[in-house]
Amino acid sequence: MYKCGYFLALLLIVLGRPASGQFSITVTKTDLLIRFEKKSTNRSLVELAPYEDATNAVSAVPLVLHAERKKISIPRFDGERDRLYSGFVALQNGKPEGPMHYVEITHASPNISKYRDSYPRTRSKKGLQVQMIDDAIALGVKYAAFNFDMGAAVKIKPASNDLRWTTDAREFWFDRGYIENLDNRVKRMSGSGAVITLILLNYVHPTLASNKILQHPDYDSACPNHLSAFNTQTPEGLAWFKACVEFLADRYAAPGFPHGRIVNYIVGNEVNSHWYWANMGHASMEQFARDYERTVRICAQAVRKYSSCGRIFISLEHHWNIRYAGADATQGFAGRPFIDYFNRIAKESGNFDWNLAFHPYPEDLFNPRTWKDRTATFSNNTPRITFRNIEMLPRYFQQKELLCAGEPRHIILSEQGFHSTPTPEGEQLQAAAYCYAWRKIVNLNGIDAFILHRHVDNAGEGGLNLGLWRHAPGTTSEPAGRKPIYEVFRLADTPQWKKAFQFALPIIGIKSWKDLKAFE
Repeated sequence: MYKCGYFLALLLIVLGRPASGQFSITVTKTDLLIRFEKKSTNRSLVELAPYEDATNAVSAVPLVLHAERKKISIPRFDGERDRLYSGFVALQNGKPEGPMHYVEITHASPNISKYRDSYPRTRSKKGLQVQMIDDAIALGVKYAAFNFDMGAAVKIKPASNDLRWTTDAREFWFDRGYIENLDNRVKRMSGSGAVITLILLNYVHPTLASNKILQHPDYDSACPNHLSAFNTQTPEGLAWFKACVEFLADRYAAPGFPHGRIVNYIVGNEVNSHWYWANMGHASMEQFARDYERTVRICAQAVRKYSSCGRIFISLEHHWNIRYAGADATQGFAGRPFIDYFNRIAKESGNFDWNLAFHPYPEDLFNPRTWKDRTATFSNNTPRITFRNIEMLPRYFQQKELLCAGEPRHIILSEQGFHSTPTPEGEQLQAAAYCYAWRKIVNLNGIDAFILHRHVDNAGEGGLNLGLWRHAPGTTSEPAGRKPIYEVFRLADTPQWKKAFQFALPIIGIKSWKDLKAFE
């Protein structure tokens, strides 16, 4: 167990603390290497759990009592427990010198992964949140996204044939039927050459034994979508989250990919509207960011432990300098200040390789004419980032402060779509919007993938019809006929794209696709 004592709430350590970078931690297969900025007398080092903070260090038993040298190393493993996930605090004369630090894990870090492989390459950015595997393969999808419901996957009370995972000398269990269903989808899509993205979600399941462990302690049942923030705030919540990500990373990176291959992991959904999609009750941006940063970091550590090329993404919707109008300050926040704050606290405690999964829906989800979005401007103060001004996103991430090991972080567009009214004109307009968005993205450096939402219209999306297919009357999402967007999607990355897209030019109001920049 972590060597820590009770929480000393009266200590306000953060006041007057020195700047970050006071020490750094790197990792090998057997050791943690700690480099201090300078030698110091009367310095000790304390190990804490990720859900603790520097104030806990004062009452903890030091892991290293005499840490005077600039460089020290400690064993990575305490028995079978991996210190990769631990936080560390330096004490000077018994008082914390700064914030808790973690192992720095970036794409430039020494390779500690169990499985070593290169990130897969594709010839296209064309992606889809896939419902029908055969159809997706026929469409030539090169980026496929699937949801992963953690509560449905874990088994607190396992059946005899459920799947076992061991970490830190403890057994964890996963529902065989749920996982093998995922295996089937992932293996078929990755086998077709598609890059697979898994969207990690924490749905609330009141009837399942896992719910009490996985649900965030501050979750408010008054939220509308029954999606909780991940619980890495309690010892049990942390243990199950860590085990779940390790299990997935190991299963979908194993040599030969017997269960298929996953390389992208998105942590939660649209967290800048956290009340609706990642609930931890009423919280300020700073409170939510600190909780989320811990969870994303743990996910990054768990994935890198097994996969040398896996990527971790945070999830934001299109509100950039404003928050969602339906949310108050404790329910949502603007994306841009959140990115800046998240980046700052991550670097302060030891940088790691997080990336961005963004959702540039039109400003009005029911109006696919995204080229007319008034709140998507080309100013740094733009209220929203939609396809109209999508260039602003990779441009923002070129800033030196946001680089990771000297390189820009990866950006994927992991969920966005265009509404169609149930008329020929409405469906034609939806198809034109996809043409516009595709031509904006196809040659834009800094955007790796454009993953469309949805495959089939869904009756549970508040009246939105975002699919390539219509859904059958009386069903939620049974396919009942292709819409015009289906064909432009199919041909978007083929030599036939120009002919297929020709109809969209007068709808958008341009004469040539070369006019897009002038049009803006």
